[in-house]
Amino acid sequence: MFADIIVDIKHEKLDKIFQYRIPERLEQELNVGMEVIIPFGKGNRQTKGYVTGISGTCNYDLSKVKEILDISRNSVEIEAKLIALAAWMKEHYGGTMIQALKTVLPIKQKENAKVKKYVRLLLDKETGERQLHYYLEKNQKARARLLAALLDDTVIEYELVTKKLNITLSVVRALEEQGVAVLESEQVYRNPVKSKKREERRIAFTEEQDIAIESFWKDYSRDIRGTYLVHGVTGSGKTEVYIEMIRRVVGQGKQAIVLIPEIALTYQTVMRFYRCFGDRVSIMNSRLSAGERYDQMIRAKDGGVDVMIGPRSALFTPFPNLGLIVIDEEHEATYKSEQVPRYHARETAQARAEMENASVILGSATPSLEAMYRARNGGYRLLELKNRSRMQEMAQVYTVDLRQELKDGNRSILSRKLQELLADRLEKKEQAMLFLNRRGYAGFISCRECGHVLKCPHCDVSLSYHRNGKMVCHYCGYEEPKVQRCPECGSKYIGEFRAGTQQIEEIVKQQFPRARILRMDMDTTREKDGHEKILSAFANEEADILVGTQMIVKGHDFPNVTLVGVLAADMSLYSDDYRSGERTFQLLTQAVGRAGRGRKKGEAVIQTYSPEHYSIVSAANQDYAAFYEEEIQYRKLMGYPPVENLMAVLISCENEALLETGCRYLKEFAQRISPKETMQVIGPASPGIGKINDVYRKVIYLKDENYDTLIKVKNGLEQYIEVNSGFRKMRVQFDFNPMNIF
Repeated sequence: MFADIIVDIKHEKLDKIFQYRIPERLEQELNVGMEVIIPFGKGNRQTKGYVTGISGTCNYDLSKVKEILDISRNSVEIEAKLIALAAWMKEHYGGTMIQALKTVLPIKQKENAKVKKYVRLLLDKETGERQLHYYLEKNQKARARLLAALLDDTVIEYELVTKKLNITLSVVRALEEQGVAVLESEQVYRNPVKSKKREERRIAFTEEQDIAIESFWKDYSRDIRGTYLVHGVTGSGKTEVYIEMIRRVVGQGKQAIVLIPEIALTYQTVMRFYRCFGDRVSIMNSRLSAGERYDQMIRAKDGGVDVMIGPRSALFTPFPNLGLIVIDEEHEATYKSEQVPRYHARETAQARAEMENASVILGSATPSLEAMYRARNGGYRLLELKNRSRMQEMAQVYTVDLRQELKDGNRSILSRKLQELLADRLEKKEQAMLFLNRRGYAGFISCRECGHVLKCPHCDVSLSYHRNGKMVCHYCGYEEPKVQRCPECGSKYIGEFRAGTQQIEEIVKQQFPRARILRMDMDTTREKDGHEKILSAFANEEADILVGTQMIVKGHDFPNVTLVGVLAADMSLYSDDYRSGERTFQLLTQAVGRAGRGRKKGEAVIQTYSPEHYSIVSAANQDYAAFYEEEIQYRKLMGYPPVENLMAVLISCENEALLETGCRYLKEFAQRISPKETMQVIGPASPGIGKINDVYRKVIYLKDENYDTLIKVKNGLEQYIEVNSGFRKMRVQFDFNPMNIF
């Protein structure tokens, strides 16, 4: 018998399957997906590899085929299903098999097991008291101190015995020899969530929630697996719907993965799941220690966990019997990997679910255009929650025209309406959130007098200002010098919008000196539990105003927040990206949805230079359908996803002339692979940053309605790059339907 093995070495260029003979002693034990130890190279140095297939035929000269040395015993076993998923990712997103395997199999080193020790009393109370009397008589103070503690509590953690009671190991051993107590130890798993008791409580679902749950369950019970889009307004109780769906799936002996977009969401979300599933829930995120991550993988694999919650990487939890994958806030850009392979969690979850006979639930108040497009075209099943779960009214939204504020002499970043409402909330002892919309900020140029934004005449995205004084389009490379006056109204008030959370915090403090203010951004959340501490403090009403970037508007539920201020809606509206309108609508709707989630009515203020833009109008009215109709027409007109597919080919090289030549060859070869008129090739153009660390960068975009055509082109380009030595000095990466323009 022979095994196909991919070698686990760091060299990214190596993407080859090797064949090894399986020794007779391992034939019955070896399975696809296992990690093995093999001799490799001329020196036969021992290295590790993964078994990707087993067969009875050999494709090479038998005399040259080496033998597997052993199965790697100290690693987390790799599931064959995850190997298959890695192969799917390599095919659909590019990169090497090694890179795909490292993505789906992130933990290969066994961490030291954590052991907890206890001292347990062996005597009954009466005998123990006689023994205590004896120790006191003999002036054996340490032994008496330990025995007295054990008579109060028959089992004590060894750490408490040594640290709090100041007892040495020799004293514990002496009590063991006398048959008074025993030192016991057990392996414990590092659980990143502090243990909470399960609460047995039944939720009274609304009619809409009930319909969504039963529609899913009817299919699941009949062994119909599919992808469902739960489109529910903010506060409609989507999380309760997920929990009930998971509860039923787990009741069938299956496991579930819940993906969330930000680490900031973990604490609040996990607590809601903990109340239902107790310690059968765990979390996975980048802030866990290696030991904690390792233990969660082992617990999941051994059946100690039913539900794993975490960001994108939690998708690869090695559950043996996966039944459901839930992706909350599915519209979030963080579900797209920025590392090779540049996979999207939504499509990858569907691929894994198909392989393991599981279902996928996508949830959002503002679904991505991709998800809604598929739901409307029959790819997904749409489940709608149109009302808030406690039937509260949606927040009243005021749109403030900053052009008018400037004309009226208000140069503050806080509009008069927002100042007035903030003062009112502070008087009423209610809370407010101020959201600085910095997402997608790329230095666009706009007029503060009339709101005009300078756009590329060829691509309908905003031009980005570069330090060399030029305004550049990051799609096609068009550029022009920076203008000094607005071409629309002639105003000199034209330039970039610049503001940070710290600056806003200072402005608010000056205006409202008695207000207690918390700031939440990358600087204030660097430590391990930074998000949790700030959110807990705000939830406990230790602050009146929370100032922050997009991390404060994602899924949090603060009943006493009755006011939300969006300080700069335009910062994402005119980023140099075809998704800018969609992102703005999503952020504003999510932000407005934070207000009035308790019993008191909420209000929101959106400050903008473009109050008439359909993204702003739809968000203020919280009207997703109106936004979708407008945006999908724009995508059809321009041939952007989800109507057509877009593949970015990012090429980088230290030699600028070589890079130019390489780009030209790649573009010509791509056009030869797919000469059909349907595929459009744009570029090469310089991305947002044309040079990093003396490495030059270019990007080529390919558009086609058919995703498989782009995969075919990608495969052809990969082979072309491999056989042409000129590309060895270049780095070429592929990104399908990129979330961020390079």
